[in-house]
Amino acid sequence: MNTIAEIENAVPVAATGSDKAAVAPQIKFTPEGFCVDHPDPELGDRLMADALGAVDQDAMHGLLRQLARASSKGRKPDPNNLAFMISMVRSIHPRDSIEAMLVAQMVSIHVMAMRCAYHLANAGDVARQDSAARALGRLARVFPAQIDALSRYRNNGEPAITVQNVSVQDGGKAIVGNVTQHASVIVAKKSRAERPRKHSAKPTRARRPARADAQPETQA
Repeated sequence: MNTIAEIENAVPVAATGSDKAAVAPQIKFTPEGFCVDHPDPELGDRLMADALGAVDQDAMHGLLRQLARASSKGRKPDPNNLAFMISMVRSIHPRDSIEAMLVAQMVSIHVMAMRCAYHLANAGDVARQDSAARALGRLARVFPAQIDALSRYRNNGEPAITVQNVSVQDGGKAIVGNVTQHASVIVAKKSRAERPRKHSAKPTRARRPARADAQPETQA
């Protein structure tokens, strides 16, 4: 029979091979707070900063404090929940401070949404069920909006376009890459040579009718 380990007893999977150097270090909780658990403190801070997309130690510690509070169970941070959130942030690879803050919000929204899903599944009455369902619905709508915001920011504000099928006929050329097309109106002016010429009919002189009594001219 397959069983799921309890959250309190979950053990993080150790990295193997070349992944050991890239894995973010764990967080160690102490009575005074928490710290980065690594034999080399300087290297541990650098690895954690790279995982969170932080530019310096102040940004790294600030993001860690915010993630730790978002991972809390009651009033106590959950080490396993925090490790999951750090792993998710690292997998998205934030590239600057804007992306670091946005990705931290994304994983926090996901954790809160799953928490609401848990309360919805274990609701004992209709009132709690409705409250958890409304909260879950709002959080579920926020998460796709955050994904779209991150995608737009990474594409410099332009929506991403995915081309699935490309058909190029004989003599045609295909362009691979980002193509921006602006609508334009082209007015073609016909040259004078291309314009149809209007031929006006010249008036013709009416011939006088010949007189019957007209005599032929005689030669002198």
